[in-house]
Amino acid sequence: MSNTAPIALHAVLAVELAEGSVPARLMLDRDAAEALAAHVAADLVALLPGVQHARLLLGGALLDPAEVLRPGFPAHAALEELAARVPRAAAVVAFGSHEGRMPIAALMPDPALRESALRVLPLVLETGAEHAPALGAALESELATRGEAGMLAADGLMRALGARFAHARYLTQADLLALVCVQYEHRGLAPFWQLIEAALLTPGRVEETLSPRGLHWRWDGRAVRSETAAAWMQHRDPADTTDAAHAYAGAVFELRQAAALAGAHGLTLGFDAAEGDAALGYAIETVADPRAELGVPQLVAHPAPGLGVVAVTAVQARPGGAHLLAIATPLRGDALPATCAALAARYAAAVTPQHQPRLQLDANGRPAVSAGPAVH
Repeated sequence: MSNTAPIALHAVLAVELAEGSVPARLMLDRDAAEALAAHVAADLVALLPGVQHARLLLGGALLDPAEVLRPGFPAHAALEELAARVPRAAAVVAFGSHEGRMPIAALMPDPALRESALRVLPLVLETGAEHAPALGAALESELATRGEAGMLAADGLMRALGARFAHARYLTQADLLALVCVQYEHRGLAPFWQLIEAALLTPGRVEETLSPRGLHWRWDGRAVRSETAAAWMQHRDPADTTDAAHAYAGAVFELRQAAALAGAHGLTLGFDAAEGDAALGYAIETVADPRAELGVPQLVAHPAPGLGVVAVTAVQARPGGAHLLAIATPLRGDALPATCAALAARYAAAVTPQHQPRLQLDANGRPAVSAGPAVH
């Protein structure tokens, strides 16, 4: 390699776990990472003309693809950062775990994403500017057609992790993007992938789309923005004959999917005309100011079948009904306590909500409180 700054080409070793196989571990210790790197290097020498001019960097952790496909591609950037501390003469450099920790946080598998059947181990090929175009072209052409991992690499990785693989192959970063895109399309999440792709590849460009149900989603150059279920109900397609409460619950389900995807890809999901975000676990929309003559506000939880509580409202009792102050949307199944705490703190209300028997909506498409004992 030359003495100028190297060009980094990103790739992964992708493994599909065999059905029912759960890895005993997702990280390789230093010795296991070095042994695997030697096998990976041998595979790449056989696959890629010109790879002898490159230095291989390997991160000894199997990550969910979303952990690799984050703005700035932090797992690969971490390998480049670590490699800068290693003499350039080393042709193969592996980074494994020590006492259960990887040397940099971006290489630590997220326990929340442990269930993924597709895992990827980040690889970087560093080469001089004079060799980078040819090697990059070889990566794109050869890995697409002949990228199956060799027996020594695949078997060594299976033994090190205590898992069985259905497949193990090398992919370029572009291949991984295309693969995950197809997976999201099959799951009906193509619109959200559109925003993820913008955040990864053209982060400075605003991208807008509609969710499958028609919620407005937008990448604004810094975060993903969405409208809430209550806001969407104001312009829902009048030709949609779906029961209003069912439609509202479906919109909340989409928001929870979006929140989970945004978190997995390291993105912020925030809301237009609402406070809070996916990281906090809730969004709060203000509807009206409290009225002193109506007394202390209270919280009311609104459940939907299969989803638990889809809204918590802050209300004040009034004759024949309730004065609606705010609507809070829990964005995770475990976010109800935090949602109630935030709403209670805002209105000096009791943190424990009263529960409605089922979600009902008012004429404006907002969660409604039954008249009678539910509000008192």
